Amino acid sequence: MRQRIAVIGSGPGGLAFARVLHRHDHPVTVLEREHGPDARPPGGTLDLHEGLGQLALDKAGLLEQFQALSRPEGQAMRILDTDGTVLRDWRPGPDDRAHPEIDRGQLRDLLLGPLDVQWGRGVTQVVPGTPDGVLVHFADGRQETFDLVVGADGAWSRTRPAVSPVTPHYTGVTTVETSLDDVDTRHPGLARLIGDGSVAVYGVNRALVAQRNSGGHVKVYAQFRAPLDWHANLDLADAEAVRSSLPTLFDGWAAPVLDLLRHGTAFVHRPLYVLPVSHTWPHVCGVTLLGDAAHLMPPLGAGANLAMLEGAELAESVATGPGDLDEAVRAFEERMWARAGRWAKITTAGLERLVSPDPAEALALFDQVQPS
Repeated sequence: MRQRIAVIGSGPGGLAFARVLHRHDHPVTVLEREHGPDARPPGGTLDLHEGLGQLALDKAGLLEQFQALSRPEGQAMRILDTDGTVLRDWRPGPDDRAHPEIDRGQLRDLLLGPLDVQWGRGVTQVVPGTPDGVLVHFADGRQETFDLVVGADGAWSRTRPAVSPVTPHYTGVTTVETSLDDVDTRHPGLARLIGDGSVAVYGVNRALVAQRNSGGHVKVYAQFRAPLDWHANLDLADAEAVRSSLPTLFDGWAAPVLDLLRHGTAFVHRPLYVLPVSHTWPHVCGVTLLGDAAHLMPPLGAGANLAMLEGAELAESVATGPGDLDEAVRAFEERMWARAGRWAKITTAGLERLVSPDPAEALALFDQVQPS
């Protein structure tokens, strides 16, 4: 009899896990607390790396479809000084597919495909070691047991307490996200400023980044070092108040740069939390984690890529391995911890340099990692 397997969370990692199992004709239950794929905005754009996210899509048989949807031109990156001077203007070559962009919503729909997701199944607790397997408690009071539960349920995972007592901690850096719609028609000057991909401006302990999505949509991220309660006297739900006050944190910056904030629509507060750089746990039979649930790190292009590859690799091990489910999970965890630990160190150091007392650190990091 095939194992009863559930994955909690329908983000990129959880769906990659389920989709690879589906490709191998292995049943899997996908549990998601949201009530449908469009229950909330899917978020911005993701760059999928050749050896990470793209490899996961290849394992799922979806690489060709991804290539048709992705935006290689979105790899372009421009860096400005706070006075608007262009410091760097990097554009990908015509055949460069090292890390093309794709909207999160498009990626979600691609991974969902034929999967049967159980929407509206909020998990409250995962209890391993019961006589019938791993017991999953749901918000509606129901319970269900599985042989393997994979927690792909993000930063505030309800699965994590089954294997680890660790919780995320605040980095000291916060992000306020806003959006521009139909930018090429409504804000052509800003469209030219942003270019085909992203534009970034770095100041003392703060940064402003704008990134193209498809369809003329742009996500804008204001990042700065501040206590968690920095907005105590500001109603973040009052878009007009935020639109007026947020630019004061970037006082003296060029007017076209600040227009990225002045023309923003709704504003969302996203303080950056992380797990310890080398987060591991004693192996627990029947439960494991992947993605942000396992190794939440600064959002510098690695998180979704790692989650997807982890999901794909674990699914392959389960579907094609010799049959010892617990040994497959143990081996997966060892590989995941080693790789995620390396990336956590890189992204933690990267955040320190991108939101730094010395803006030259951000430029030096760009020169270090960007192809010439």
